Amino acid sequence: MSLAGPARGRIAGLLPGVLPVIAAIVVAGCGIGAVGSAASLPAESVGPAATAGAAVAQTRGAIASALSTVAVQFGDANRPYRPAESGRLRDAPRAVYQVVMPDQPDAGYIVVYEFPDAGAAVDAGNEEAGYLGTGNGRVQFPPGTLHVLRELGPTLILFSWLPAASSDPTAANVAKALGTLGIGFTVPN
Repeated sequence: MSLAGPARGRIAGLLPGVLPVIAAIVVAGCGIGAVGSAASLPAESVGPAATAGAAVAQTRGAIASALSTVAVQFGDANRPYRPAESGRLRDAPRAVYQVVMPDQPDAGYIVVYEFPDAGAAVDAGNEEAGYLGTGNGRVQFPPGTLHVLRELGPTLILFSWLPAASSDPTAANVAKALGTLGIGFTVPN
């Protein structure tokens, strides 16, 4: 089948305008546009952040004191860790610590976020609790994960643990000890 004169002319006239659009779609689909967005993702945190201030250091002391009743090793994290975070937490200075779990070497992370004041920490805590209770936040943790989310002055403490991951009571004891600090937030089920 061949196109007759006028039809062929109309199609040929469309090609110069359509080809750049098709080329742009193909290039975007190849991932060139995605490279820029991947670079803007927040980096994982390890240990105390250089931008975290004195409030994080005070909160670290309070955590160490609370954990003294559990008899666990507590210190700076030596591996990158970044939990599911709402917008306010993604942008906040943070420090990452870790409690050594006997049979879970990749668990036990405690993240401390710093905010300008206690009110901002409460707002961020409410936002994070809501986020962790939604589909977007839930899918980033195994089913059954529990969260300890506490505000202590201008800081917010986050510890997530999975009761089914171990028969060792250490994670539950850490969660209980952290639950004595500051003001808590309930993550919806």
